[in-house]
Amino acid sequence: MNKINPIMKAKIQEINNNSITNMTKKCFQMAVILLLSFTSIQAQDKKAKDLLNEVTSKIKSYDNIVIDFKYSLNNAKENINQDSKGNVTMKGNQYVLNFMGVTKIFDGQKTYTIVPEDEEVTISKVNEKDDNAITPSKMLTFFNSGYKYNMDIVQNVKGRKIQYIKLVPTSGKDQRKEILLGVDVQTKHIYNLIETGKNGTKTTLTVNSFKTNQPLSKNQFTFVASKYPKYYINKLD
Repeated sequence: MNKINPIMKAKIQEINNNSITNMTKKCFQMAVILLLSFTSIQAQDKKAKDLLNEVTSKIKSYDNIVIDFKYSLNNAKENINQDSKGNVTMKGNQYVLNFMGVTKIFDGQKTYTIVPEDEEVTISKVNEKDDNAITPSKMLTFFNSGYKYNMDIVQNVKGRKIQYIKLVPTSGKDQRKEILLGVDVQTKHIYNLIETGKNGTKTTLTVNSFKTNQPLSKNQFTFVASKYPKYYINKLD
């Protein structure tokens, strides 16, 4: 078996350390687009706005959303290619995300990060002032400002017509060059989200399964400490 170059291993580890947080953000970037009313956004491309409004209108009728996805990271310059799978369940202000062996539960007030490999659970309150924190309020304002958007290419993916919408950050400090959002023209569901960084890193979130109005447990978004008797509970707040 070939050994991984130590420098390359360090770079991959650094990326993995940020992948779960970035993955959560991407899932909720999709959720924002699905749930936002775009009437407050300045019209920059009427066709793009109309399509997003169609997606929003349809999604608002769902009680919950369950998504199975594939997450790919590529940086040709660093010769890094990684693929991971995960799933997320969303209902109102709550979510459960399973990704890279870690489970994150948000019950509307606190986030519980469960890491089986370390037998540790980290509990933290949501800090509204933290730019990296994912909160319901930010979910409802994420795309209200800071982006230009317009219709992009159309692709045929296994018989599905996918219309892309390009979102470009208006802030020069943003490390993202652009975001491409793929929408299934027939179902009006999100097919994928492609984010390109200024450093050449490209991350792609592709929806493998999109289910709605699923029967969920009453404890779906509740952390039950008794399930983790041997875990170290790390309370940050």
